[in-house]
Amino acid sequence: MALPLSQLPTEMIREVRSRKWLAFLLFAIVSFAVLGAGFVWPYKYHSQVVIFVDDQNIIRPLMEGSAVTTEISERTSVAKEMLWSRDVMSQIAKDKDIFGQDAEQLGDEALERRIGMLRTNMNVRPRGDRYFSIGYTSESPMKAFRIAQRLGQLFISENSASKRKESRNAYEFIDKQVKSYEAILTEVEQKLKKFLSENVDGTEAEANSRMANLRRQLELAELERTELIARANSLESELKNIEPMLSQGRTADAYTRRIREKEAQLDEMRLRYHDTYPDIIILKEQIAELRNQRDRAAQSGELDRVASEGDQLVNPLYQDISAELATTRANIRTQESRINSFEGLIAEQEKRMERIQENKAQYSELTRDMEVNEQIYNDLLKRRERARVSMHLDIEGQGLNFRINETAQYPLGPVGPKFQLFASVGLILGALAPFGLAAGVLQIDPRIRARKQLEDGIGLPVLAEIPHVRTPYEKRKDRWLTVAVSVCAVLVVAAYGGVAGAALMGVI
Repeated sequence: MALPLSQLPTEMIREVRSRKWLAFLLFAIVSFAVLGAGFVWPYKYHSQVVIFVDDQNIIRPLMEGSAVTTEISERTSVAKEMLWSRDVMSQIAKDKDIFGQDAEQLGDEALERRIGMLRTNMNVRPRGDRYFSIGYTSESPMKAFRIAQRLGQLFISENSASKRKESRNAYEFIDKQVKSYEAILTEVEQKLKKFLSENVDGTEAEANSRMANLRRQLELAELERTELIARANSLESELKNIEPMLSQGRTADAYTRRIREKEAQLDEMRLRYHDTYPDIIILKEQIAELRNQRDRAAQSGELDRVASEGDQLVNPLYQDISAELATTRANIRTQESRINSFEGLIAEQEKRMERIQENKAQYSELTRDMEVNEQIYNDLLKRRERARVSMHLDIEGQGLNFRINETAQYPLGPVGPKFQLFASVGLILGALAPFGLAAGVLQIDPRIRARKQLEDGIGLPVLAEIPHVRTPYEKRKDRWLTVAVSVCAVLVVAAYGGVAGAALMGVI
């Protein structure tokens, strides 16, 4: 049964009083053990460098948009990763000023152990938004100071070298891409030049305009041919109604017939031409001449004479219409030849249109490649110039930069618990050790020591409790024992104080 907590202090004191010598021995052992731990405790010395992140200098707003300053996010972790790199750790592990002249002659195994020790004792901690510290802890204050100082120097130099390398690599990469796209542009320009020199069919607009003009001329030629065919048919029908030969006699009917024929021909031509047309003017003159001849023949009496049967003349009207019909037929053949020529030109123009359409896709592809590559090339030119300026910024140490705000200081005292703490805590822990041991024993002791244990355990009330009674002899014996233990405790405390004081004064 567990002892109630309300009875625990009383029982603890009773157990310590009943075992005074054991409590004294425990007090002495624990006190001197803590004091001894203070003597052997390894003291650590810490030194650190405070780094300032300079990202607000005047160059940044001045070069906004013209250059890209190297950005570093999560500066603490980046700094730790950089310092943890094997190159940096190897430089410190082989530093003669820190580890002596034999530092460079370390074997691989010893070098690995030293690098592991450096990584374990190094620390990087943030200190505000724009500061962080790089520290090192060592048992030697000189080593802690020199290694912290060296870590700060290596971080600054490695960071500057990394920025310069990064910006230079960026510039070289963009410059390489610019030269590559310049070669591509030259090749595309040569292809486009060769394409334009080999394909001289012109543009689609020119071909369409030429095609429309040919079709318009073809329509006009077909319309004119239709008109000529209609005229030829009309002349043929007229020619059938006219006698090819005329009698030589000059009768009134002969003159009248000829005048009427001329007038019919004149009426027909007036339907198609104006009065100013040359043929109409000639017909008018011929009609007027025939009327004059008829009038002269009537006055002279020649109209009464009858011509002989064998005296025949060629009908001039028949001759004129035949000549006009021959001319019209010749014009029809001319128009048909023109129409065939136009149809051939249109067929050739259609083939030209097909070639233009085929070349249009290739030309569009060449011009599209040209435009896309030219845009990328111009963009890369701008980026190369920005990269050049950025590279010079990093070379000059501008932009985002780190600088040492506080140099490493030689540690004047160890960090962590010191000997004074062990000396002051030793007596307190020694005095508390017997009571702590008694509390632990009481919690696992199965014996019944309090009345509440029975009542809670069996559930029945305890009627009476008999107290412990000591005889006068036991009281005297206990008194002498208490005096002896007290004297020994005073001696132990005096010895403890003497040892601690000597250590503090540097005697031990």
